[in-house]
Amino acid sequence: MSNERQLAEVRFLTVAEVASIMRVSKMTVYRLVHGGDLPAVRVGRSFRVPEDAVHKYLETSFIDTA
Repeated sequence: MSNERQLAEVRFLTVAEVASIMRVSKMTVYRLVHGGDLPAVRVGRSFRVPEDAVHKYLETSFIDTA
């Protein structure tokens, strides 16, 4: 039961919304999804990405410049 509750609290974003947040093209988001870098759920013919996955991806993608 708690697993269902956790899933109900997940906010899913469309590819267009993810692209807007990341300031990249939709094609870039599709590449990240198909490459396994960004987890997504397929709903019919479209993808939905958990919002927290986008934030985690961005946090781990920062590079330290000298």
